[in-house]
Amino acid sequence: MTHYKIFSWTIGFFYTFTIYAQPTTFPNSNKWENQKITVYKASESAVLMHAESIYEERWDDLPQTKFWKQIMLLSPDSCLINCASNRVILEKLPIKQWHSQTESEKAAYKDSLRILYQFPPTEKINVTTGKNDFYKFNDVYPSLSKGVTQFEQENVDPWYAQAILLIESPGQLKKSSVGAYGAFQLMPSVARAQGLIVSGSIDERKDFDRSAQAAAKLLKKVCIPEAKNILSEYRIYPEDDALWFRLFVLHIYHAGSRNVRAVVAKIQPTIGNQELITQMWQNSAAGFGNNSQNYSQLALSAQIILNELIYATCDEIAN
Repeated sequence: MTHYKIFSWTIGFFYTFTIYAQPTTFPNSNKWENQKITVYKASESAVLMHAESIYEERWDDLPQTKFWKQIMLLSPDSCLINCASNRVILEKLPIKQWHSQTESEKAAYKDSLRILYQFPPTEKINVTTGKNDFYKFNDVYPSLSKGVTQFEQENVDPWYAQAILLIESPGQLKKSSVGAYGAFQLMPSVARAQGLIVSGSIDERKDFDRSAQAAAKLLKKVCIPEAKNILSEYRIYPEDDALWFRLFVLHIYHAGSRNVRAVVAKIQPTIGNQELITQMWQNSAAGFGNNSQNYSQLALSAQIILNELIYATCDEIAN
């Protein structure tokens, strides 16, 4: 007899679910079966990817992950004063209080923090506003299972679907300042290269299924192979489902292989592991800058938030 773990929880204050950690069959899904959980809400079910490796490998303890988790949950009327080099949080302030200061007062305040925390004078201090108006986890939740299913049908690791949906345009359909659009935020040229119609009258990026198919193909045909090519130059041959490698692939999805290749050349890694990713967070090269450094940090933090939304109010576990 097969035994299953059973969970129940409330996400936010909107939904109540029961979760059965049992196999769910999708085309080409066997290789990811042990990383999935199936969630039931009344007569409906949803398939998600679990976050166990984040905790097992202690990614959740990193200051960058903790920082972005707080930012994602923080209202835009507040801000976190943080150390730019490692995202350690120094202070939390109302945004009105920060903006009420003159530029000289802001500079003096930052200098006082450098003295208090014994930072060198060159240490950059950032002020980052809360972004819970953008990261709408309850709104994006219904699309996660759809994304997982679409990626499995394309024989692409469904972890990427969940990660991208949580951070790119969660629960929204907005066009970025550079023209990326849809649930997977594809640029027009990238979408067309994967078979989507993007013209003056038709934009298939707004169709969730078509956008998911295109994103999956992009990962399968470009991002994952390019990631392996870059790493092979340093005699690094990763496991496809290693978390650090998934994060590395996400950087290529966001920044492009040329920019990732440039920052890796600067780092000169000898092994593929968490340290490689955290070094990417600390280095820039070519077009790999601050937004690129943040991308996998956001992915980790969003997965942690999702996991906590699921398990925080768990009231039954049965073997």
